[in-house]
Amino acid sequence: MSSAPFDWYEFLGRWQEEWVPRVDADPQEDSDEDPGAGVLAGPGRPGAGEAAIAAAEERLGRRLPPSYRSFLAASDGWHVDQTAAIYRLGGAADIDWFQDPYGMTELYEPDQSDDPREEDVLLAGMWRRALRLETDSDMSHALLDPGDRDQDGEWALYVYKGWSGETPDRYPSFRAYMESMYRRFHADRAAQPDFVNATTRAQDAHVDEAHLLALRGRYEEALPLLEEAFSFGRPRSAVLLNQLRQLLAPGGSQGLGHLVADPLYQPEVLPLEAMEQANGRGRSGADEQWLRMMAARGAAPEIAEAVLGAVRDGTHRYAPPGPWGRAVAEAREAARWGATDAAWHVLRDALPLWEAPGPLMVVPLGLLADPVLGPLITPERGREILATPRAGETGPVPEPVPDLDPPGLAWLAGPFRYGQPLDGYRCVWVEGVDPSGLPALIGEEGAELSAPVDLSRSFRRAPQPHEREGVELWEDRAVVAAGRTAEGWAFAFDGPSLRHLHGLFLSPAAAASPSGRAVVVWSDPRRSSPDHPAAFHVSVAEHGRELYAFTVRGTEIQRSGAIPEALDPERLFRPQDTCPDNERRALEALHAELGLSLPRFALTRGRLRTFTTRSWTRAPRAGESFAYVRFVPHRPERGGTKP
Repeated sequence: MSSAPFDWYEFLGRWQEEWVPRVDADPQEDSDEDPGAGVLAGPGRPGAGEAAIAAAEERLGRRLPPSYRSFLAASDGWHVDQTAAIYRLGGAADIDWFQDPYGMTELYEPDQSDDPREEDVLLAGMWRRALRLETDSDMSHALLDPGDRDQDGEWALYVYKGWSGETPDRYPSFRAYMESMYRRFHADRAAQPDFVNATTRAQDAHVDEAHLLALRGRYEEALPLLEEAFSFGRPRSAVLLNQLRQLLAPGGSQGLGHLVADPLYQPEVLPLEAMEQANGRGRSGADEQWLRMMAARGAAPEIAEAVLGAVRDGTHRYAPPGPWGRAVAEAREAARWGATDAAWHVLRDALPLWEAPGPLMVVPLGLLADPVLGPLITPERGREILATPRAGETGPVPEPVPDLDPPGLAWLAGPFRYGQPLDGYRCVWVEGVDPSGLPALIGEEGAELSAPVDLSRSFRRAPQPHEREGVELWEDRAVVAAGRTAEGWAFAFDGPSLRHLHGLFLSPAAAASPSGRAVVVWSDPRRSSPDHPAAFHVSVAEHGRELYAFTVRGTEIQRSGAIPEALDPERLFRPQDTCPDNERRALEALHAELGLSLPRFALTRGRLRTFTTRSWTRAPRAGESFAYVRFVPHRPERGGTKP
């Protein structure tokens, strides 16, 4: 609340002048309490004189807080609103101490052993010391608490809705409460066509101004204008405000009303609404209910169903027209192979070319629902979009946010997700090959690239040998994510690896290298098996022939071929260092010597295409043993248990 003097006469006079009943109100309830008293119909009453206010203070034994005292001088009571739980506030002669007649103190008393918060202690004590203001309500109370006061002497006001079972709403002062009720008065009547006054015109002008500011990249100035207009219920304020909020916190839908049915906006908005349902976060919990909800907002059921299906299976494509649409297609092509930073650069450079499909849209919302490009829009990038002038408007261009992918491979040895290390991984890099050619080199028979799949939660697990017909139990086939590194190598990445690197390992490097170099790296930390040492393997092949390789298991090193000095495992893996330090040193050397890297963002939070490889293990030879263990959940027989 502002510390500037507040003119209650102007504020209440404006409210009185603007007062009209709601279309659903009972005329008898919205009429003045005492029309015969000569008071204008409306919420107010003549102000109380100083003598009446002083008499009330003497009766109560306390001087009233400043904003409430000034209010009584301007209007001795007020009709708040029928829908606000509190209908009427009494005058100086009506107010009295609440004294907790319903025993609320015990319900709110915090446990002192739990080191209660100050606000909890204040709320518990409020019931016995509060001043009750209402004279008519819906089982509710407006309570001024002298024990909860600020530096200006204002008492906090609590509104308790007895029928709700909720914690009371707190306002820092009586003035703050009345200003909130004034905004609610406007919001409740905003849909009435004849409700037009100086306040509505001023708030509508704020919406127009905010719309222009948003397109000019000045979203921080637009936000408070829209938030205030929204609190008054002004048309367009909610849909514009929710778009800004959507970019500030990407993920899910902020609620965009009937834009889901408008042909101008449906391609941008309906897929975004479908995301929440497709991701299992829909409030309705069932597709049928979601479709009914979209139909209630005007969307054709067959269109909504098709969009939901495309969003759920990852085939939806954001495809706007014009130069912006061409940039979106270029960015998607880069992102679907893992070049997410490069894709973002394309989008960022093209943002000024974006054209709004209609006057109710100020940001390219449809970008968020694209399965490949949507994950790229982090909150930081969302703010950069908002700060970029677009749709033909001009203004300062924001500083680019930092790229998200670190160079090289060292990130594989660091915290991977939730601060935990990556529990094993393996990867094949192939030089001079398009990623689309990887299935032919190292894929199982008939392997094809899938559509981009979500890698944000876990890497795809290949079906276990016992789950597939024609697959031997000793085989170790992997479902790998395919992409391209910044240096142009095609890669096939599997992680976290669920299999351990053992003596039957067969490096796919030679098979991957008929036309150039191929590199294989397998890290097996064995963190869940402390009795078995961690293992790390590197093999390099060219033109179908392995050039060199090494495998480190604890302090044991196996090597073959002419290993470059920079990759010498004796230098990289030091017994006195920890496994993560040794692994990081090896990964840094691979980046420096061979130019290898991997896109962290795409592999941890994005979408990439996948395929199933051939086995990473060979068949056991004569004299070698092989064991395959499968755990089956025990299901007791009905009526008893098995020993």
